[in-house]
Amino acid sequence: MTNVACLKETPLGTSSLYNGERRSKTDDIFHALGTVDELNSSIGIAHHYCIRDDNGLAENLTEIQCRLIEIGSNIATPRSSSNESKLSYTSFEDENVSKLESWIDHLDSKLPSLKNFILPSGGESAVFLHQCRSVCRRAERITVPLVENGIAENTVGKYLNRLSDYLFVAARYAAMSGGYTESLYKQRREDRSGELVTRDLKNDN
Repeated sequence: MTNVACLKETPLGTSSLYNGERRSKTDDIFHALGTVDELNSSIGIAHHYCIRDDNGLAENLTEIQCRLIEIGSNIATPRSSSNESKLSYTSFEDENVSKLESWIDHLDSKLPSLKNFILPSGGESAVFLHQCRSVCRRAERITVPLVENGIAENTVGKYLNRLSDYLFVAARYAAMSGGYTESLYKQRREDRSGELVTRDLKNDN
């Protein structure tokens, strides 16, 4: 009986933010929260395969998952309508971005230079990391308007932007570590005789 009574008092189709404010479940904040959660779940899959492959990326991925929880807390606490206590508790520090950038530089220094487009490839760890990168880009696109409107902190947008770069180099590193070859993009075009030919951008002048 108590649960039914509570349901009657709660507006249908709404959900509560950390500051107690209720908004429609279709609000942009919940779109962002759901996508960040989806990204976290996707990284969980990549994390599983990175542990299996023992490529050294699992620890960083675990930390990233923790930071994504904190990003969710930041998004769920609108900066313009929350009290100082909640704002302070959910602040997302710039040092998180700096740490991510140091990881990017470390992995990138170990990778061969990229001279052409690559396809998501290179073994299971790599392809799942590429998938995470795609979800991260979507999370960034959805979250940036919240940053611009003062709902989420600027550091949240910066972190998601740099995270997609990290996931890209991590995917390449996972492929290299596992001894896999990355699949290269090849463009199909018609030559002068009308026949389709394939060219490798790496060797095309």
